[in-house]
Amino acid sequence: MGDKILPIFGYGHAVLKKAGNDIPEDFDGLSQLVDNMFATMYNAQGVGLAGPQVGKSLRLFVVDTLQLDKEGGSGIKKAFINPEILEEKGGRWAYEEGCLSIPQVHGDVERESEILIRYQDVDRVWHEERYTDMDARVIQHEYDHIEGVLFTEHLKPLRKRMVRRKLDKVRKGKVKVDYPIHFAQR
Repeated sequence: MGDKILPIFGYGHAVLKKAGNDIPEDFDGLSQLVDNMFATMYNAQGVGLAGPQVGKSLRLFVVDTLQLDKEGGSGIKKAFINPEILEEKGGRWAYEEGCLSIPQVHGDVERESEILIRYQDVDRVWHEERYTDMDARVIQHEYDHIEGVLFTEHLKPLRKRMVRRKLDKVRKGKVKVDYPIHFAQR
C-alpha cells in the first residue's frame, strides 16, 4: 500500500484549536498515518506537519529539517508520538515562520533556542532528547499544533493586526495553494 497525500486543514477549522489526544498503544494504522503525513508534508513542501493539520486530534507530528540548508547543522527526520516538552531554554530568538494550514501568512516568532523533549517513536519506544536552533524551532512550532496553538498567536500585536485580512482570506478559501487543503468556509 503506497503513501497517501492527505488534505491539510486550513485556518478556521476547530481541530486546529483543540489540544490533541494521546495515542494509545493499540492505535491501529499508526505507521501508515506517519508515512502519509510525511508524504503530505513533502508534497506541500513543508518541514513539519502535525496530526491536527490533517484533521486528526492526536499528539503526533513529523519533522524533517534535513532538507533545510543549514550550515554545520545535522538536521532530523522523525515522528514524535505523545511528545512532552520538558524544558525550553537558551535564549529567545526571532525567525519568520509560516504554516501549511495558514498559507501566504508569515511573521516573526520568538522561541527558545533549546528544548528537551520526551516522546515515542513509531515503534513506541520512549526517547528523551535535546534539540537546538532550527530543529528546536520546528519542533516547538509543531508541538504548538498538538496543544491547539497556531504560530499567529505568537505574533506581536501590530503584526497580528496586519495579517488579520489574510487570515480571513485563508478561512474563506480565497488563497491559491499547490496542495490539497480543506478550507474552513467555501
